[in-house]
Amino acid sequence: MVNINTVYTTVLYILNKEQRGYVTPAEFNSLSTLVQDEIFESYFPDGNQVNRQNQNNTQNDTEFFNMFKDISYKLYPFERTASFTYNAGAGILGWEYTGAGTIFKLGEIISTYNTTNPQYDSITELASQSDFSKITRSTLTAPTMQYPLCTTGTGPNNSVLIKVSPQPNALNVNALFTPVAPEWKFTVGSLGQYIYANTSVNFELDISEQTNLIIGILKYCGLIINDPTIIQSAAAEAQEVEQNIKS
Repeated sequence: MVNINTVYTTVLYILNKEQRGYVTPAEFNSLSTLVQDEIFESYFPDGNQVNRQNQNNTQNDTEFFNMFKDISYKLYPFERTASFTYNAGAGILGWEYTGAGTIFKLGEIISTYNTTNPQYDSITELASQSDFSKITRSTLTAPTMQYPLCTTGTGPNNSVLIKVSPQPNALNVNALFTPVAPEWKFTVGSLGQYIYANTSVNFELDISEQTNLIIGILKYCGLIINDPTIIQSAAAEAQEVEQNIKS
């Protein structure tokens, strides 16, 4: 994790060094969430690009220098099993995720059928709603307990809903979750100053992203205080960092 107080104090130091303005905690928290999400979502196109080197046998496979493994490593903290509960409510009739956190991507879906002998723990294929409807209606292609089929939808309060055919007894999903929104919390001192609170929420990204977080936040700070030199400097630094990573 990246300490949010370290990032905030660094951003303020750079902005104040040449008296370029000030960013409030509320503005900083909003920008922090935006930049953290941008970095998190960049892992997927970046990983796809780097993986082409694997396919061409040009990837550096030396320990600590394999970029594809490095990107995968940064995603590990966000990968966990999501337990779904069956919701038999009218118009729902599906497996709903009601746990903590927001699911970003669904991975391997396992349907468990434990009323049979032997028990089946079957990898479940994900299909679009239209394909799911067509396949499940056909007697020739109808899913089985060994080869179940599922589709996704939206449940109550925008929850993730999965419908499976045939109906399993349990459903477990390997999923990626979005990072929790960072928050620099504070108390107000006797002089009206903001004092860092230990209840603050740190960035969930890997510590190696600290520089990228600072650069990204500074870029948006330039928009807030209307200083194009900050935007240009931060953008140039970000481009240089990206080129060094991908070259």
